[in-house]
Formats: sequence, structure tokens, C-alpha cells
Amino acid sequence: MGRKRKGRDISGWLVVDKPAGMTSTAVVNKVRWALDAKKAGHAGTLDPEATGVLAVALGEATKTVPYITDALKAYTFTVRLGQATNTDDAEGEVIAESDLRPTDDEIKQALLPFVGEIMQVPPKFSAVKIEGQRAYKLARDGENVELAARPLWVEELVLVDRPDPDHVVLEMTCGKGGYVRSIARDLGEALGCYGHVKELRRIWSGPFEAEDGLSIEQIDAMAKIPALDDYLRPLEQGLADLPELKCTPEGATRLRNGNPGMVLAGDVEYGDEAWASFDGKAVAVGVYKSGELHPSRVFAV
Repeated sequence: MGRKRKGRDISGWLVVDKPAGMTSTAVVNKVRWALDAKKAGHAGTLDPEATGVLAVALGEATKTVPYITDALKAYTFTVRLGQATNTDDAEGEVIAESDLRPTDDEIKQALLPFVGEIMQVPPKFSAVKIEGQRAYKLARDGENVELAARPLWVEELVLVDRPDPDHVVLEMTCGKGGYVRSIARDLGEALGCYGHVKELRRIWSGPFEAEDGLSIEQIDAMAKIPALDDYLRPLEQGLADLPELKCTPEGATRLRNGNPGMVLAGDVEYGDEAWASFDGKAVAVGVYKSGELHPSRVFAV
């Protein structure tokens, strides 16, 4: 018999403005401890030196994590031109240098092929698995890591500042699985001058924004006291990109038992994924078919 996990059965989202120098896992552990929560997870890893929004899901909200992971996200980041590093960021060793510095117009033109559906090779120092092992571990062990390109949707990539010839500040909106470090590396190669990420900040992720997030210092100050609970957002915010269907009382009962339940007509078509609510609370996520929602996830709240 498995050991029962200790903690409170609380559900919702806590938006954190992650500081540099802290892993995403450490942030989740801090939030779980501060709220004495039984279960927690996050929607989208940030590199340790990156800052910005990290949405932490608690309890039943963890069932909505995939929908935030799949949502669009926006980043602002500074690219150091003239240098390539083995990690594609400022933490790595410089492996190539160039004195060439492109103009703003050249940079703007070079950004155009990075918008839309692109193919992107993840950094060698990344969490991508190769035959069961993380790429970064293999790279640290000195192995020659070859990663396959993977598709990425880039909604927007624009130049927002050029503080000096060596640095350019960009803002990118993209879909799931984007590596900003790869963008910096590939842009540098396209410009013929090399490049790596110097600073990175995720400014929003789905419905969550960094400017609304709590700092680690604020979480520490409110740890273990009711005041922190006031910052919890409802789990329904994790379903913002899915259509909502209201269900009947009978439908809610059936859905909670894992069976198809009747829902009221909404702006969905046969086969669409949607979520059902009753009295404003999420009951289930599933597929709409002929007046019923066929559940794939049921919320126990």
C-alpha cells in the first residue's frame, strides 16, 4: 500500500514571477511548501537563469496543465551578437567569435524566416531525451549530441531595442516547445556573426502574466498563513483556450462519475474539445458529441 501524501487538498493556480538562479522545480517545491499543498506542478519549464511567469498548478488544477503548456507564450530576450557558446546562453563557454555587427535593418530582415511554422533544433544543453537520457547530461559528459529538428509555431518575432552594437532585444510569441536559445543561435548564424541569449524573461503564458506574479520573497513572507490563499486563481483559468459548455444537474452528476453528460448548446461542433461547467465550476473536460460531453478528465471539486 502506497504512502499517503501529506498536505492540504487545495486546487487552483498560483502565478509566480520566477527569479534568475532558481530552477522551475525549486519554485514548485517552494509553492507547495508555502501553501502546504498535497499536489503541485508547473506549466512550462524556464531555464534556471531565466525570469518571468511560472504558473504553478495545485491539486485538481494540475489536470489543466496541458492546456497552458499548449497555449501561446511571449518572451523578451537579449541576444549577445558576435559570440556563440556551447550552451547557446551566457552560462556556457564561448566557442566562436566574430567582429561583424549587422545593422538594425539587416536584423529585421533576418527575423522574417523565423516567423510562422519553422523547424528548430533544440540546444545541445537541453532536457530533450536521447535514448532515455537527457541531452544536457550527454553534452556535459563530452558526447557529440545530435538532436533532430522539430516544428515550432512562431506567432511573432520583432526587434524592440538595440542598446548597443553588441546587443539586440527581441520579443517573441510562440507555441509549445520553443527554445529561445535556439532562436538566438540560429539568428546569429543567419546574420553571419554568431549569437547567444544573454537575458531571457517570459512575460506571459496563456492567461497568466509575469507582472501579476508573486515574487519568491512575497511567497516566503506569506508562507503557511491564509493570506497566501487569497492569491490562488481558480483552476478554470487553465481552461481559458477551450470553449465552455454549461451542463444540466443530471449531466453534472453523470460527468462526475466519468460518464457522458448532457450539456446545453454552445459554440462548438461535433468532435470539438470543450469543458463543462455547473454553477460556474469546472466539472470535466472532454469531447462534444450530439448534446453530450464525453469526459477525458473529471475534476473532483
